[in-house]
Amino acid sequence: MNMSSLAQYRTKRLLEELEKKRGRGTELISLYIPSGRQVGDIMSVLRDEYSTASNIKDRTTRHHVLDALTVVMQRLKLFKKIPENGLIIFAGYISGDAPGKEKMEVHVLEPPEKLRTYLYRCDSRFHIEILKEMLSTEEVYGLIVIERGEAAIGILKGPTIDVLKVLTSGIPGKHRSGGQSARRFERIIEQLAHEFYKRIGEYANRIFLKIPNLKGIIVGGPGPSKEEFLEKDYLHYELKKKVLGVLDIGYGGEIGIYELAKKSSKLIESTEYHRERTIVQKFLYHVSRDTGLALYGFLEVIAALKHGLLKTLLISEDLKKKIYEVKCMNCSATFKYISDHNPRQCVKCGSENIDIIEEKQLIDWLINYAVNNNVNVEIISSKTEEGQELLKSFNGLAGILRYKVPNLTVDEEIWIE
Repeated sequence: MNMSSLAQYRTKRLLEELEKKRGRGTELISLYIPSGRQVGDIMSVLRDEYSTASNIKDRTTRHHVLDALTVVMQRLKLFKKIPENGLIIFAGYISGDAPGKEKMEVHVLEPPEKLRTYLYRCDSRFHIEILKEMLSTEEVYGLIVIERGEAAIGILKGPTIDVLKVLTSGIPGKHRSGGQSARRFERIIEQLAHEFYKRIGEYANRIFLKIPNLKGIIVGGPGPSKEEFLEKDYLHYELKKKVLGVLDIGYGGEIGIYELAKKSSKLIESTEYHRERTIVQKFLYHVSRDTGLALYGFLEVIAALKHGLLKTLLISEDLKKKIYEVKCMNCSATFKYISDHNPRQCVKCGSENIDIIEEKQLIDWLINYAVNNNVNVEIISSKTEEGQELLKSFNGLAGILRYKVPNLTVDEEIWIE
């Protein structure tokens, strides 16, 4: 899957919203069309569905289904051919607070991967399972760290590192005596090492062969044990073909897994893990070198956005604050308020007689502002060390400027709790 972080975030948010929506009856349409299907053929199927829906006895349900089918056909007509990855359309009347308050919604999107299945459903909910499965199939890489005394097996999935197994060998240290005793001791050591490598291979085979979307395996360690392990057939032949490289690292065991993941950037630079680390590290470079290009603080970042000064906007996907547009009914002041909860009083006169005109998730408000001003938006998870630092040290929001700005004027109409 090759989606930008912004596209992934938006698709995930859409799925979360669609999952909650319900129709009054079986009147929400989900349509999945693989590439290669002719638009004319799909239109013919939809016209047949329209004809069938005309016989629905309940007047409101009939009206809603026919309207939804009409909307789907209108959107489909805009395409001369189905896009390379296919096309997905969700449409229908969403239940409101009371009967008669239903609202038509339509969502048209291209999937992140090639659609393999054609699906038409008219139900009380949207069928999002196929799209949800696509977003969950992140690339997975196997990690094996080996040294004489200890080994660890883990996976790198998206931005997340999981240590799945840590093994100890029980192999004793070097024998200082000479002669026959030393040779016998060496044979014992070799046998123990063989048994240890065999155990590592068995666990690795058991873990990795079950992963259908395993893209590759990276092996590392501080000594020659990693090469010894790969020289023989301890690893299943199918897995051996997926070994991307062998790296020298300073640590073994669980700590070694994290070091191996960090050092593997040249082998698997396209992964979410390395993409996120690279982006945040670039921002931190500007902070540490005091280049004048790093920017943080809600008011400062928003001001730079408004003045077209930002090159890149970094947002933590765990930024939960909202932005409220508020009008005071006492002094007539209007202002924006960033907080975790509803504002309770006017920031200017202190009156509690206020009206909330608009309420939005801050992350969505920032994204819309950035996209409209041609700013590159990077959504960062909190699953990496760098992502955690962005969230905790910079409150989940930062930016990189296009050029140094001597004086940045913040918006006096925006307040932060």
